Amino acid sequence: MKGKIRKRISVLLTGCIALLLSGCLYPGNQLQQNQIPYEESVKAVQGAVDSFRKDNGSLLPIVTKEEGTDYYIKYIIDFKKIVPRYLAEIPGNAFEEGGVYQYTIINEEDDPTVKLIDLRLAEVIRSVRLQIDAQGYPALAEEIGPDVYKLDYEKMGFKEEPTVRSPYSGKSLHLVMSGKGEIYIDYTPDLYDLLAEREQAPSEDMDIRPFLMENSMFVPAYSLPYAWDEKENRPVFLSNQE
Repeated sequence: MKGKIRKRISVLLTGCIALLLSGCLYPGNQLQQNQIPYEESVKAVQGAVDSFRKDNGSLLPIVTKEEGTDYYIKYIIDFKKIVPRYLAEIPGNAFEEGGVYQYTIINEEDDPTVKLIDLRLAEVIRSVRLQIDAQGYPALAEEIGPDVYKLDYEKMGFKEEPTVRSPYSGKSLHLVMSGKGEIYIDYTPDLYDLLAEREQAPSEDMDIRPFLMENSMFVPAYSLPYAWDEKENRPVFLSNQE
């Protein structure tokens, strides 16, 4: 009898593991987000946004955000305003359908353009914030820019440093903290790879983050502005402009 029970438990465990690995325990919509190509879904939403603006005096179908919201997450698309009239359904890879992306708009005044935010980045930031809140204070390692700091994760109780996967290069990117206690992603490696070999360097007073979006559907969400240091031939934090 005990042998049969053990066998049944073993079968159930094996089945559960298989379901987890295959994603079968996730809602259908969450599975769907991995099946819709970025290009197709972004193109469809862009068309819907353009049509909405044409019919509504150039207004944008966005969620109202507070003043001071980070620019790259400020103009989030409100799908309720474009579905189903301008778009048959919300893309399955969108957050609203259980996906891991939020649809946002940049160049909102001159040329409203639909881009993506990878919300998995925010989840890593959130986990670090929870640890800091639980501890009561952040452990700063060193200042690496104007009022921008590395974190000492060992002192904060982490077994290893948490990183995020770059939506541009796939590299592991570090997190930094501002003097105001906000956590950001450090896109320095991506910016260096993109601009180090460029024939003409950007002017030293301009924010170089838009270069990351030239050939990408993703915005550099949760970041501080950067400039290009021509003497050092590397990106540096422009200033702590939160």
